[in-house]
Formats: sequence, structure tokens, C-alpha cells
Amino acid sequence: MCDEDFSLITDSQGSQNTLDGILNAISKCKVQHNQLLKEQQDLSRARDDQEDLAKQFRQRVVKLRISLEEDDNNQARDVDSERKKMAALHDEESRLKREIQRAEEELQLEEESTHHLKQQTDVSTAAVPEKKVVFTGVTGDGANTLNFDVKPHIVYPMEEGTALITFEDEEVAQKILSLREHKVDLGGDCAITLEAKLVQLLVPCQVELDTEVCSRRILVSKLPKVGDDRLLDKLEIHFSKSKNGGGEVEESDMLHDSGNVVITFTENNIAKGLADKQYHDVEFEKGRKNSVKVTPFLNGEITSFQTRLSACGRTVLLTGIPAVMEQENLQDLLEIHFQKTSNGGGEVDAFLYNPLGQHTLALFEEDCPTEDQSQ
Repeated sequence: MCDEDFSLITDSQGSQNTLDGILNAISKCKVQHNQLLKEQQDLSRARDDQEDLAKQFRQRVVKLRISLEEDDNNQARDVDSERKKMAALHDEESRLKREIQRAEEELQLEEESTHHLKQQTDVSTAAVPEKKVVFTGVTGDGANTLNFDVKPHIVYPMEEGTALITFEDEEVAQKILSLREHKVDLGGDCAITLEAKLVQLLVPCQVELDTEVCSRRILVSKLPKVGDDRLLDKLEIHFSKSKNGGGEVEESDMLHDSGNVVITFTENNIAKGLADKQYHDVEFEKGRKNSVKVTPFLNGEITSFQTRLSACGRTVLLTGIPAVMEQENLQDLLEIHFQKTSNGGGEVDAFLYNPLGQHTLALFEEDCPTEDQSQ
């Protein structure tokens, strides 16, 4: 651009054309400007819309990422939970295996216990039947008072100045008891007054036994009638031989109440084998054998013993007897008095007088009826 002056030469007609052209150009420019503004606004709105979409997309991406993370966490928790469940199942399986093993061991112990119990008696509790007892005139000493027998065998300590009288008929005894006081004439002007009292004894009513098979003893029954010494010798000889299934015999005892024999061995394994075989042929006479029965021997311990009072039906206790004469004479006079029906008495089975200053033990046994009473 230069600083020299210049002049503008215009043509009126040309100027007019040029002005219109400029105006047209300005109009066009305005239109283009307006279009540009509109396009700018459209672009701005489009940009805003894109930004909104981008923001929404970012938000969705964030939510999706959070959701995926939560899903991963949940899946991890589920996997961890499943692992814990599997571990718990393994623990439970191990526990059940231990329980099964323990149950099998307990079952084996039960089977062993059952096998042991089969060798014992089937009945460990025996109800003792009620039996009547009576004084039969027999006395005893205190040495055997602690012996226990299922059969009634009762030791009765008599007080001084008393007597026991047993009648053949129970009705006579009840009549004597009902009269209660009895005046006995001893001859001359001498007479004594006695009191009749009921005799009540403690007898066993129930006995509980804890029994166990003895490992060294056998019970031999079904024996022939041979002398005791010979019987025991022959049994010891037979059962001491190993060819007969026996062994060294420690001792043999005769049970006189039952007629059976108890043999004790020095070893524990002999008795069972003999009892399992049960029947054995023993030579008691030369060339002659008898079949005897061998069964297990039971050791028993009383775990419960119950008693009850039992009244003696045929026996009466007489009290208040003074020592006015010799024992035999007074006993005879008392027995004669109570034999007379005029005095309310009857036939006497047994009579025992215990005078003052003496200690006597009377034995009460089972009251077995005579043939007349049983008919």
C-alpha cells in the first residue's frame, strides 16, 4: 500500500450497479451469516446432545462396571460359599465315618457282651414263692446263722421263759391264740398263767442275683449211686485227662442237697470245653461207663434282698413261764396241758421250752403237710 494520493473516478451508472451488487452481496452475506449462526446453533445443540450421550454412556459404563464388579464379588462370594459348603460336607463325611467306626466298635462290644450274657442264667431275678414255716423241735447253734438258703431255714432266738409249741392242726393253734391266756395246773396248789402269742418271722420274698459263668468250675449231674469218695475219685481221674478234654483238677466238692458235684480246675480254659460237650461217659465201675451231664457253674452275688413278715400257722409262742421246777418236768406238764381238748388243745407235733437263764436258737423249716393234711 502506498501513500500517494489517488482519486476515485466513478461512473454513476456503474456506481449504481456496484452498490446494488454490494447490497446483494451484503444480503447474501447476511443470509449466509444467519445460516452459519443456525448451523452453529445446530452444531452446538448436536455437541450438547453428544456430550449428554457421552455423559450417559459414561454413566452407563460406570454402572455396568459397578454391576460387573458386584457380579464378580457375588460370584466370588458364591464360589467361597460353595467352597465352604464343600469343606463342611467333607467335615461331615469325616464325622460320619468316625461315627460309623465308633458304632461298629460299639456293636462289636455289644456282640461280645451278648455272647457273654448267653453264658449266664436267663433269669437273674427270682421271686421267692410264699411258703409256710413251722418249728419242728430242732435247735441249732449260731455258727450257721449267716448261711443263706432259698429254702426256708430260719433261726429264731427264743427269749427266756418262753416255749414254742407246734400243733398238727392249724385250727387248734388258732384256737389257742384266740383264748390268749391259759392257766396251767402243775399239780397240788401250783398253777401258772401263760400268754399265747402269734409267731411272725421275716422270710425272703424277692432275691435279685447277679450271676456269671465261672471259668474254672463245672457242675456234674445225673450221677450214679456210688459212694461219695469213690464218685469224687472217678470224676477227678476222668476229668484230669487231656484226652477227655480235661485238665489238672484243683478240687472236687459234693453238693449233698442236690447230689451233684462241683469240679474246679487250675486253668481257665478247661471248663468251657467240657460244658460245651455237655454229656461225658465216665467209667465208675471197671468195664462199665455212665453218661454224666456237665453244665457251666454259676457264681452268684445277691444284689437285692427283700423280706416280709410271715405268720406261722401251726406254731404258737407261750410266754411268761416261771422257773418253778426242772426243765424236763415243766416241759412235759406244759405239753400234756396243751394236748387236752378240754383246754382247747390238740395233737402236738413239736414242743420246746427255754427256761430262764438259757439261750436257745429254734430252727423253723418249710411246713410240709403230712399225708393226712394233704388229702
